[in-house]
Amino acid sequence: MKIIWALVKKKQEIYFCTVLRVEKIFQNGGGERHINNSSGRFCICALNFLLGPVKLLGGLWGIRKLSYTHYQVQEILRHLKNMVAKLNNRQLIEASVYDAMLDAAKHGIVEFIEAMREANHELLWALDSHKRGVFSYAVLNRKQDVFQLIHTVNGRRDIIKSRKDRFGNNLLHLAGHLGPSSELSQTPGAALQMQREYKWFEAVEKIVHPKCREEKNGDDKKPHELFTETHKELVIDGEKWAKQSAKSFSIVGTLMTTILFAAAFTIPGGNDEKTGVPIFSNNMAFTVFIIADSISVFTSATSVMIFIWILTSRFAERDFRLWLPLKLLLGLVFLLFSVVSMMVAFCAALAIILKAYRAYRYLIIGAAICGSMPITVLVISQVNLIRDILKSTISPIG
Repeated sequence: MKIIWALVKKKQEIYFCTVLRVEKIFQNGGGERHINNSSGRFCICALNFLLGPVKLLGGLWGIRKLSYTHYQVQEILRHLKNMVAKLNNRQLIEASVYDAMLDAAKHGIVEFIEAMREANHELLWALDSHKRGVFSYAVLNRKQDVFQLIHTVNGRRDIIKSRKDRFGNNLLHLAGHLGPSSELSQTPGAALQMQREYKWFEAVEKIVHPKCREEKNGDDKKPHELFTETHKELVIDGEKWAKQSAKSFSIVGTLMTTILFAAAFTIPGGNDEKTGVPIFSNNMAFTVFIIADSISVFTSATSVMIFIWILTSRFAERDFRLWLPLKLLLGLVFLLFSVVSMMVAFCAALAIILKAYRAYRYLIIGAAICGSMPITVLVISQVNLIRDILKSTISPIG
C-alpha cells in the first residue's frame, strides 16, 4: 500500500486531497497478525470518496471548501492509526508505512506524522536508503511544523542532533543546502529569501551538538562552508534586489528633500517689508505649514541617508538576517511619513493663500482629497513589501 498525502491549510480551514494506490492491503499467513478485509475496504472507499471531488475539479484547490471532509479525514487518520498500531515491523515495511512517514515529512503533513507516531513511536525513526530520517527531510524541505516536533522527542534527541547520513552530512549540513524553489518562492525578494535561509541555518545550529558545527562531511566541507557555497548566487541576487530598491527610493527621497527645503524659505504670502516677519505668522495654517514642511524635510533626508547606508553595506550573509531588512523597512517608513507631511504642508499653504476666497473651504477639501491620492498610491504599492519584511523578520523558525 502506497500513500501520498497532500495537505493545504488556508484561513484555518483544512483542505485535504488524498491519493491512494493500493497494490495489496496485507498478506495473511505464517501466524502473522492481519487486518480484516472489511476495514481495508472501508479505508479504500473513504479515500476514493475524498479523491472524487478533486478529480472533478481538475485539481484546483479552494473551489470547494471541504470543511466536512476535514472531519472525514480525521476519521480516516484515526482508522489508519488503529490499523497501524496492530502491525509488526515486517508488516509496516510491506505496507510502506515508513516511506509514508518520510513522504509526509517532505510535504510538511504534521497531522499524519503525529497520528502514526501515536500508533507506533518507532515510525518516527524511519530512514531512507541515504540514512536520512523524518527531521532530515523536514530540514531539507524547510517544513517548520515537522521540524518543531524535535522538541517533543524524548530519549533519542541527542542521537537525532548528531546523526549523519551516508554522505557524512549532519543536520546542520542539510540546513546548509539551498531550500527547494517551492519554499523560496513563497517569500518575495531575494534578500528576504536569503534572510529566511539564514534563519533556518541558525535554528538548526542552536539544537545540534556543538561538535556538529565544525564537522566535515564526505566532501570535506563544514556546515558554514557548505552554506556559503550553496547560497552564493542567492546572496548576489539579494544584493542586487536591495540595491535596486534603495536606489529607486533614494531618488524619490532626494527630490522631495530638495523641493521641501526650498519651500521652507518660500513662505506663502511673503514677509513684511519692514520687519521681515512672515505676513501670516499669526495664522494657524501657517504654523501647520512650517511644522509639516519641517517634518517632511527631516524624514525624507533621513530616508535618503538610510538608503545610502544600504547601498554601502557589505552584504555579508549575516547582514541579511536582521540589519538589511530593518534598514529597508525604516527607510520606507520615513519616506512614507515624508510624503504624508508634504501633502499636509501643501494643503496648509493652500489654506493660507485661498483664505480670501469665499469658497476657500471647498477648495481646501478638494485639495485634501487630491492630496490623499499620492499617499494612497504609495501605501498600496509598498504595503505588501512592508508586510513581507515584517513577517519575514518577526516570524520564528524552530
